[in-house]
Amino acid sequence: MPTERFQFQGSEGHQLAATLDMPDGPAHAYALFAHCFTCGKDGLAAKRIAVALAARGIAVLRFDFTGLGSSEGDFANSSFSSNVADLVQAADHLRKTYAAPALLIGHSLGGAAVLAAADRIPEAKAIVTIGAPSDPSHVTGMFSGSVEKIRRDGEAQVSLAGRPFTIKRAFLDDVAEHSLMGHITNLHKALLVMHAPTDDTVGIDNATRIFVAAKHPKSFVSLSGADHLLSDRRDSDYAADVIAAWVSRYLDVNKSQKESGESEAPREVVVRETRNGKFQQTVTVGSHQLLADEPLASDGDDSGLAPYDFLLAGLGACTSMTMRLYADRKSLPLERTTVTLRHAKIHAEDCAECETKAGMLDQIERVITMEGPLDAEQRKKLMEIADKCPVHRTLTSEVRILSRPAD
Repeated sequence: MPTERFQFQGSEGHQLAATLDMPDGPAHAYALFAHCFTCGKDGLAAKRIAVALAARGIAVLRFDFTGLGSSEGDFANSSFSSNVADLVQAADHLRKTYAAPALLIGHSLGGAAVLAAADRIPEAKAIVTIGAPSDPSHVTGMFSGSVEKIRRDGEAQVSLAGRPFTIKRAFLDDVAEHSLMGHITNLHKALLVMHAPTDDTVGIDNATRIFVAAKHPKSFVSLSGADHLLSDRRDSDYAADVIAAWVSRYLDVNKSQKESGESEAPREVVVRETRNGKFQQTVTVGSHQLLADEPLASDGDDSGLAPYDFLLAGLGACTSMTMRLYADRKSLPLERTTVTLRHAKIHAEDCAECETKAGMLDQIERVITMEGPLDAEQRKKLMEIADKCPVHRTLTSEVRILSRPAD
């Protein structure tokens, strides 16, 4: 599955490192994943769930919060509020480059963050929490022995998961000011609460409070036998399976596009570097996605179609579709059309009918095979129709291309 790595600007101006795990085929929906406290986007749970969901057609953006992993900034200056704001920024980046996230997933404190951010991401239809606390201040229990020192001295270094972190008084004040109950009560989105009954980091009573406060539609799934970090791959795979099955009830991409009229509007083609290999790109059109690359002979990885392959594919598809429309309208016995195309550079002097007489010219050879009991006149007419396909007309007419930098 293609994976795109990039950076986007966080709420406080820092560059945050992100990974977008894409399906091999079209993305049916986009999701945003918020990792657990001090974990990072490449933690086992985040990575495994994202990859598993991508295999099921859901693209997942995961990123390192400020000061963690490969993201810029100082973790000591971050807060629960800044994490929520960074989630909103991540959703905005996804909205501008692909599509807004319809699904928000949060693990542990990340679960609390997606609940707090949900009302600021209007396109999100469904929320999933995994081992999430019902109150952000719950996280202070991980360093309860240092809370008094932090309040007295303004900051203290604590050990979390075997790593040193500086926690400041401002962090304590920030989490103390946040109450999730209002956000949960007014969520107005589908909610799935996932929690392990034996979670000794965030107790199951947190899941109870979240579930009771939420309005329907809401669901609870027990992660029986799992630890808080979902360290066992079977647990993260199970969570991904459940999320994919559950969210399908709430995300109907084709229906939403039809109701919004999006399918009738001119569609943009978005081409974006993945930074995997030298040339690889993602080509996104609506809910469809393809890979573009160069062949091995051109120093590429041959992981997708080359630019001229896309050009020929467009002409070939348009040719066949145009012939089909005409044949059906005229009730011609055309059973199947096959269009084979090749692109080459030729010397202008070798083309007697071309206006250009010097240098090199582009030549597209198009061989059309028509199956069915067609007579000679019908075949001749269909060949004439082939030259009238819109893409053919575009390629053989004056084309104006306007280029400008993005706003």
